[in-house]
Amino acid sequence: MKTILHKADTRGHADHGWLSSYHSFSFAGYNNPERVHFGMLRVLNDDVVSGGRGFGQHPHDNMEIISIPLHGSLEHGDNTGGHGIIKSGEVQIMSAGSGIAHSEKNASANEDVNFLQIWVFPKERNIKPRYDQKEFKSEDRVNKLQAVVSPEKESSALWINQDAWFNLGNLKKGSTTDYSINKKGNGVYVFVINGDVTINGQVLNKRDGLGVWDTDKISISADSDAEVLLMEVPMN
Repeated sequence: MKTILHKADTRGHADHGWLSSYHSFSFAGYNNPERVHFGMLRVLNDDVVSGGRGFGQHPHDNMEIISIPLHGSLEHGDNTGGHGIIKSGEVQIMSAGSGIAHSEKNASANEDVNFLQIWVFPKERNIKPRYDQKEFKSEDRVNKLQAVVSPEKESSALWINQDAWFNLGNLKKGSTTDYSINKKGNGVYVFVINGDVTINGQVLNKRDGLGVWDTDKISISADSDAEVLLMEVPMN
């Protein structure tokens, strides 16, 4: 088993006034040659956007982009006609594919929105762009992991154009949860949204990240009430 630890206070940070963004991997003005990506996971940004502000329409291509609001609501619009407001408890995915222009804005004029912006390299290039979102009940992930993104089109999770699986968990203090790798050769990047956990002997705190690969399974113990996001991706 191999691991890489990214403590919360080692992330890159950009403060634009209306946007405060913490970068687990190199992004925009934050360039760390040792932290460019974890396998097919390219971007993990922890963004806070002020009320009434947001990202104006801008283009992407050949990237799977997942947004997970942690607090507040986010409004999406794109040039394919896709539109939606996602709030805490929901997950959004967009396949940029052959090319798409989109905007992501705070749906509230007064309250901040905090969301995770995640980019994953696609399995197939130049597919037709698409957008989807779904609500996932928090009670369905108490002391267990709930699949929210999957490459299996018939699953209850949102479909992704990559051999990747995302799971959310709300773990109560003292609970232990195992996670088995779905596809040989994949690794899993664990991001602690809130609380404290121990994974295979490594203690993690709020907003820490741990990448694990060359293993079939990991074990997560909750040292306090905790929220975790697991992102399983191909390493090559």
